[in-house]
Amino acid sequence: MRVLRTPDERFADLPDFPYAPHYTEISGTDGVKLRIAHIDEGPRDAAPVLLMHGEPTWSFLYRKIAAGLVAKGHRIVAPDLVGFGRSDKPTEREDYTYERHVKWMSDWLVANDLKNITLFCQDWGGLIGLRLVAAFPERFARVVVANTGLPTGHGATPGFEAWLAFSQGVPEFPTSQIVNGGTVRTLSEAERAAYDAPYPDESYKAGARVFPALVPVREGMASVQENIAAWTVLEQFDKPFLTAFSDSDAITKGGEKPFQNRVPGAKAQEHVTIVGGGHFLQEDQPEQIADVIDAFVARTR
Repeated sequence: MRVLRTPDERFADLPDFPYAPHYTEISGTDGVKLRIAHIDEGPRDAAPVLLMHGEPTWSFLYRKIAAGLVAKGHRIVAPDLVGFGRSDKPTEREDYTYERHVKWMSDWLVANDLKNITLFCQDWGGLIGLRLVAAFPERFARVVVANTGLPTGHGATPGFEAWLAFSQGVPEFPTSQIVNGGTVRTLSEAERAAYDAPYPDESYKAGARVFPALVPVREGMASVQENIAAWTVLEQFDKPFLTAFSDSDAITKGGEKPFQNRVPGAKAQEHVTIVGGGHFLQEDQPEQIADVIDAFVARTR
């Protein structure tokens, strides 16, 4: 496994992102070490709010939510998945599998010994984050899911098929354009530059490229059985579980229903809709999301 590391200067002077990186080294494949970055802000003795990003973003996505939650007295922890942000980036598509991502983030979670966690997860942050909940339910106090799912061999919509074809075939993977296309508002030039910052050239983008092809939306795909097993755990998860999907994301529209219907902890919750949010609702409505998380924690302590 060959690994690239984005130069630090690529992350200088990002808008609204004064957060210093913290690094955790884990074992990758063939004895290769991988460095995973995360931000950790707020009182260190407070219970952590774990903010997990998806494709093709990084912890920059949570900059305003982090500021809002820290101002309300919370500790926030937001990692960059392997292949994204300030974390290390294996160079080959074959280096990335769904199960490796789960293993890498499981090792990161245990190494940082996070407990009493409130999870907020979106997109691949949910596909991976919910697997962490299933693997370590004792570490999680509550969960908020937004614009995500945990597919088990079905769910390939025409929109997803178009995204898959585009992502695998486009000569240059236009990271910032993808994020901008998934928001209701238009990102500023500086914000778009921040989403391009982790990738000096195409050789850094193997993880971002391959993620769409790893979503287990057909029978027989890798990780279908593992996700079925994770659902078995979630169907016993009776801790508070909230859905907060946005109103303007065609990709995940209706995706809150399986969670509301199948997770015991979701049964008595006051589920919310994030009004005015696209797929990347964190960019569109950060203050609204911070308020939802803060209120959810307060009423379920």
